[in-house]
Amino acid sequence: MIRSTAMFTAAAALMVSAVSVVHKPVQAAEVNLTYAFFAPAGTFPGKQMAHWADQLAKRTNGKVAVKLFPGSTLLGARDMYDGVTKGVADIGLGAPSYDPGRFPLTSGMSLPLGFTSATQASQVLWKVTQEFDPQEYKPYKVIAMFTTEPGYIQSKTAVGSAADLAGMKLRAAGTGVPILKRLGAAPVGMPMPEVPQAVQTGVIQGTMTSREVLKDFRLAESLKFVTDYPTAVVTFAAVMDRKRWDKLPADVQKVIDQLANEMPTWTGNYHDNQNVGAALTWAKDTHGLKVVSLSATERKAWDAKLAPMVSDWVKEMSGKGLPAEKFIQRVQVLRDQTAK
Repeated sequence: MIRSTAMFTAAAALMVSAVSVVHKPVQAAEVNLTYAFFAPAGTFPGKQMAHWADQLAKRTNGKVAVKLFPGSTLLGARDMYDGVTKGVADIGLGAPSYDPGRFPLTSGMSLPLGFTSATQASQVLWKVTQEFDPQEYKPYKVIAMFTTEPGYIQSKTAVGSAADLAGMKLRAAGTGVPILKRLGAAPVGMPMPEVPQAVQTGVIQGTMTSREVLKDFRLAESLKFVTDYPTAVVTFAAVMDRKRWDKLPADVQKVIDQLANEMPTWTGNYHDNQNVGAALTWAKDTHGLKVVSLSATERKAWDAKLAPMVSDWVKEMSGKGLPAEKFIQRVQVLRDQTAK
């Protein structure tokens, strides 16, 4: 009887111990961060921020938790960087391409420089930012940088020459506007979500942007042609206020720095392959999308029309005391080194 009682007591103790292990409360994170972005979570920058947050939590063994606020639920595109400075969000992901006055040297990356993929341009953006350490980022700690693929003309009717493009109303943003003007088109500025209806109602005949929109916005239902002429990329930069960064534990800072080096390649590959690649396959298979090639003569003529944009930018930024010429030269060297 004594033995049975002892065995029961031991068994009960084991059961209590097992229960306590199973129901042990999850340890709360020591560091909690908020991360804001202006576009929906399903976009490729939204996928990037989710991947970054997941990796940070895993690599710090749960020490850091990141709450995501995509779709302008905390900060919009126009107030992203000011919002970070004011502490509205710990991290903000914005587009320097859309704010050249704040990021003048980085704006050079959005010129028509001959990039062929998001992976290539993202790697170059990160490298030149590290090398030149632009003054424009001094208030911030840059935690991630990447770009879109180059913008392409996506249209209702085939565009294979300047004559085809003349006067065509196409949606554009950022440096896409002067690019289309120089090529002879009629750029129209509007938010991307308005494009599908504008195409359907004939307000515009297409758009010039990265090609994932063919599927994301179902534009392939109306836009049956893509001109094989890469123009300019859109840059993205996720930042923290420098004072907030300085308060993070050293081990957390180390992990964030490691992730910063990985994000250009990870995000570029995701955008080029799973995002754009999947959209093009879907558009071709489902809606008969056609890719229009330019003749060598036509391509050379288009290149000549856009070339002054680079020299004009160098002159303008040099006048502001920035190392514009060296910046562009370095970008071109890195572009060629990372070309496939």
